[in-house]
Amino acid sequence: MPQLTQIQETRRGRWALFFDGAFAFSLDEETFLAADLHTGDALEEWRVQDLRARSETRKAVDKAMDLLALRDHGAGELYQKLCRRFDAHSAAAAVAKMQELNLLDDRNFARRRAAELCAKRKSRRAILDDLHAKGIDRDLAEEVVAELYEHEPDEDRTDPELANARALVERHYTDKLAAGKWQQVAAALARRGFSHAVIREALSDYQEY
Repeated sequence: MPQLTQIQETRRGRWALFFDGAFAFSLDEETFLAADLHTGDALEEWRVQDLRARSETRKAVDKAMDLLALRDHGAGELYQKLCRRFDAHSAAAAVAKMQELNLLDDRNFARRRAAELCAKRKSRRAILDDLHAKGIDRDLAEEVVAELYEHEPDEDRTDPELANARALVERHYTDKLAAGKWQQVAAALARRGFSHAVIREALSDYQEY
């Protein structure tokens, strides 16, 4: 069985464990104290691996906290980011811990993200694609985007999708339209995710499309 030959406190307040004279991994203080480890202890291999897994999970939790301190994340997006540095089990455990602490809310995250993207003149399809890429469940993403675009019939209120397309035309494509490059502009709007009907309406103010 591996023998714990040295325990050393690190500058970051963690406890470095050395088995059979070689550094193995470090533990956070809470995990270290709960393990009740002492120099000279002989540990079965399964226990060493369990301690290593606990160490990785705690690091993943700390990283999740850091990421959420910067900005909100959906659960799927947070999991994806954690998997870049940690194993799937540790990443999932960290996400579950964030949910337990009520630090994750996919619906509210999706609503805020969708509203931000709509304000940036993104198309409905582009917003859905972004939410999917952020790990938001497809059904939830479609529900949130539907909420964003639904409105009571009102002759004074323009459909947000059409308003965004028109704003993009005004900002980026008037020169091309003046030069007669209608198909180029239509193709550019299509690449941004706008439908043919919306493109037709957005360009109708300039010339019949």
